[in-house]
Amino acid sequence: MNMLQAIAIDDEPLALEVVKNLLEEIPFIQLTGCFTKAINAITFLQENAVDLIFLDIKMPGLSGIEFIKSLPNPPMVIFTTAYSEHAVQSFELDAIDYLLKPFSFARMLKACNKAFELYQLKGNNKHEASERLPVIFIKSGYEQIRIDLGCLRYAESIGNYVRFHLNEQPIMSRLTMSETEALLPVKAFIRIHRSFIVAKAKITKVDKQSIWLNKTEIPIGASYTSEIENLLKSTPK
Repeated sequence: MNMLQAIAIDDEPLALEVVKNLLEEIPFIQLTGCFTKAINAITFLQENAVDLIFLDIKMPGLSGIEFIKSLPNPPMVIFTTAYSEHAVQSFELDAIDYLLKPFSFARMLKACNKAFELYQLKGNNKHEASERLPVIFIKSGYEQIRIDLGCLRYAESIGNYVRFHLNEQPIMSRLTMSETEALLPVKAFIRIHRSFIVAKAKITKVDKQSIWLNKTEIPIGASYTSEIENLLKSTPK
């Protein structure tokens, strides 16, 4: 499996340690360098291939924003900061994500999955990659499980967990439905109930109270009927 080569830049050593510890749980990211001064990372970038930077914004000397603007061909960037006022500016710089400290493992995983998806889309066969749903990774127990979203039929909330129903064996992960919804691309998945998100391409029938994925019936929540109506309107006849 291809791994993204990443570095982290933050003037707080404890913050770098947090990023390092979280990334140790994510199998497709390899952290190859940590820096407390942005200027020290420039030499490393000149000599090493880097796909992704985890970057603090407010740092003495050279700020994260100034650092990215100084690079002629910057890698993908995920900002990690304790301040929310720079969010708009960071996305104007085409940042992958903006993590507000303190952030959870689930939030970090969501950002990394977004980076990995973009990394896939930048592959050699760009047209084919754009037509194919991406691969994501979710934590199940002590493992990171690779999920091909083209095989995902629906996700179901069960207590403090979400069960991912694939074409084969289902996978359980300790996630909220909101976190799950954020992980799944809106072009391919739709939330139809407080406890269910389904793959649009897998829907075979819709009635007033349920949608069907072949023989599987899933209820439509009263507050989600408008989403179903919009889906039906947008579907080619």
